[in-house]
Amino acid sequence: MNLPGFPIARPRRLRTSPALRRFVAETSLNVSQLVLPLFARSGRKLRRPVDAMPGVFQLSPDEILREAAAAHALGVPAVLLFGIPDKKDAKASGAYARNGIVQQTVRLLKKELPSLLVITDVCLCEYMAHGHCGLVHGGKILNDPSLKLLAQTAASHAEAGADIVAPSDMMDGRVAAIRAALDKNHFTDTPIMSYAAKFASAFYGPFREVAESTPQFGDRRSYQMDAANVNEALREVALDIQEGADIVMVKPALAYLDIIHRVKKEFGLPTAAYAVSGEHAMIKAAAAKGWIDERAVTLESLLAMRRAGADILITYAAMDVAKWLK
Repeated sequence: MNLPGFPIARPRRLRTSPALRRFVAETSLNVSQLVLPLFARSGRKLRRPVDAMPGVFQLSPDEILREAAAAHALGVPAVLLFGIPDKKDAKASGAYARNGIVQQTVRLLKKELPSLLVITDVCLCEYMAHGHCGLVHGGKILNDPSLKLLAQTAASHAEAGADIVAPSDMMDGRVAAIRAALDKNHFTDTPIMSYAAKFASAFYGPFREVAESTPQFGDRRSYQMDAANVNEALREVALDIQEGADIVMVKPALAYLDIIHRVKKEFGLPTAAYAVSGEHAMIKAAAAKGWIDERAVTLESLLAMRRAGADILITYAAMDVAKWLK
């Protein structure tokens, strides 16, 4: 491209006022791109704060409804539900129980807020006594036997009324197993948003407090991805698409903008970015110290995800962002 230079070219001409800057902006943030994660546990009028995640709570279904209604009134189109059961066991039975905490909450939300998109996280870790995302035998996380439980969980969420199911376990073949179970149970129109490139990240620390899902032994590196690997991430995404994923996700977001960009560029599917608990906690902590401007840094971070190629932004700050964008 043969462009004129200075003094004919003066890029600053288009930066001289807020109106001009908005007029030529290449990337935009919109409330319609936001998803609010919420954490459900049994009870009534329960709002249990999480020390490591200011502004985030474990909520009873009635409080989830109140939070979701407030977010929806601000224009946030979707919530992502996680469940914290009263009891855990070695088979994650609470994950696929007909009256499990997620299933209860989905029914309530779809009854009271039918236009809200309800996305459910499909995983077993919160429901397992050992905290891993699959069945365990002899200290090893079993892949294939876990697929049946994941598929059963997804089908139970769809039966409760979930608009989208989102498997986050990173077991090989789980998207195909879930698609087959959904179709068998006449939920052929229920989309799958796959955590397609989910990395074994140090940024997840605060989440394990709110979800009560810390592994009781070892770690998740035998199934979540190595942060060093780009090509492997693309293979993971390609496999999930082949198995039937309708939306793909990269998690975490900020430290993996290159992955978001490659995924969107190479596959073109709707692509979600998850601004995870550690990202949220760092911004909140630095803002509390007065070291950064919380609003400016949050919006800039989300804009970076959009610029990288993300269509959907999963963020604990969704309600604040919706207010700021207005």
